[in-house]
Amino acid sequence: MRLYRAILYRLMLAVITLWLLSVIVFAGCQILPGDVGRAILGPFADARSVAALNHQLGVDRPLLVQYWSWITGMLHGNMGQSYTYRAPVAPFIGHALLNSLKLAGIAFVLVVPLGILGGVVAALRVNTWVDRTIVIAGLSATVVPEFVSGIVFIMVFSIWLRIFPLTATPPSHAGFFTTIYYLLMPSIPLFMILFGYIARMARAGMIEALTSDYTRTAVLKGLTYRQVIWRHVLRNALLPTITVIATQTGYLIGGLVVVETLFNYHGIGSLIFAAAKAKDFPMLAAGILVIGVVYVGANLIADLLYSALNPRISFGGRE
Repeated sequence: MRLYRAILYRLMLAVITLWLLSVIVFAGCQILPGDVGRAILGPFADARSVAALNHQLGVDRPLLVQYWSWITGMLHGNMGQSYTYRAPVAPFIGHALLNSLKLAGIAFVLVVPLGILGGVVAALRVNTWVDRTIVIAGLSATVVPEFVSGIVFIMVFSIWLRIFPLTATPPSHAGFFTTIYYLLMPSIPLFMILFGYIARMARAGMIEALTSDYTRTAVLKGLTYRQVIWRHVLRNALLPTITVIATQTGYLIGGLVVVETLFNYHGIGSLIFAAAKAKDFPMLAAGILVIGVVYVGANLIADLLYSALNPRISFGGRE
């Protein structure tokens, strides 16, 4: 029963967070420069046609009326009609989100095990050249923006060496391995950004666990070095890393604007960017809210995993 109450509490917090996000998104979309009707009809359309289109789209209604109409539609699964495409938003969001999940999934599969492994190896070889190399490499990769590393990879691996294609969009009806081949190079800039964060958290957790009392007690009991690492150190050391991974999951889905635009990939990031330029409010708002749902869901799963892996922490927040 206590578990159910804790989950319900987390869900209530998630609902409040998403509601606040919806308010912020709506307000942000209203202050975007430009006029919806003018953006659709073009700069040479007469003022009466622009005003008539704005009235047809409902963007000249009071803000509270617009917000209520939009949020109730979202709650009923209706994301609205795109101003740009004059079609329902949901299919565009679904297709773009699926594409972004593919790209983020490949980056996630690469960065999580390698980041944890790098942090563990650095902690086990602390203050040695191995530790310094991993830490410096992780920090160096983290500070390089995605558009810089992406351009370098395109020039080296696509233009000079011709190992990978210029675009991340695979051909239609491409198979599993072909899709991975096209998405591998765009995932490397994301890998570089996230590797340093995960490796540093894993390293810090490992060093703290290795110097803790329970580790010394396990050694005094006669356990081997391998048993101490696997049974006691790793379980406790990787707990903070779970939170970092969950936080970066939201970034993998929502922070793909640069990578998707650079590699001409039709994901949720590039869709949001295009919607913002066109002042396509339904598309923009739905895309941001979908990212918010993914982010909140990832953090909820992280909370549950953290509590499950650490019995000293209860779901209700009490010891």
